[in-house]
Amino acid sequence: MQAAADASAGSQPDLELLMIGYQKADGAATTALVEALSPQLYRFFAAQMGSRADANDMLQELWLRIHRARHTYRPGEPLLAWVYAIARRVRVDSYRRRHRLALREVACDVLPKVSAQEQEPDNLPSFEELVAALPESQREVLVMLKVNGLSVEEIARATSCTVGAVKQKAHRAYVRLRNLLQQSPTTGAARNKA
Repeated sequence: MQAAADASAGSQPDLELLMIGYQKADGAATTALVEALSPQLYRFFAAQMGSRADANDMLQELWLRIHRARHTYRPGEPLLAWVYAIARRVRVDSYRRRHRLALREVACDVLPKVSAQEQEPDNLPSFEELVAALPESQREVLVMLKVNGLSVEEIARATSCTVGAVKQKAHRAYVRLRNLLQQSPTTGAARNKA
């Protein structure tokens, strides 16, 4: 509270005292610091970007970073140098992010039409038929792993097995499914053509 009182006493607040108050979770000092620095930081970003929206976004990002790093400010050190070092990093990161996005974007006047290809009905067995051909322990592990999304460790706890045993059951299930799929008439014909 003392920092905020000192700030309001003079026409130009002592920014370092406000920062110390901010570090001590003084709400009034925090508000005064943000109000004192935001206009010049906004101008710093706007001069570089030319876009008000980008400048506002970077200003918000800057205050988030300052908030996260406020404990690193050392009283007695120049505050503006510390703040502008962070602001510069925000500006560089924003530029790099926009540049990466621009490289990924493809300009086109009209989006290409995706043709709906008529697919031949496959004669592959359904998932349920394939899984039914597995022994119970392998079926259980495969369903927990691939359908339910459990980790190997979670499956080991659930089935009272070791992690190695779960991995072995999963591997054996994959081998058996692969063999079943290779024996399928449509996949065999496709493999012979290739």
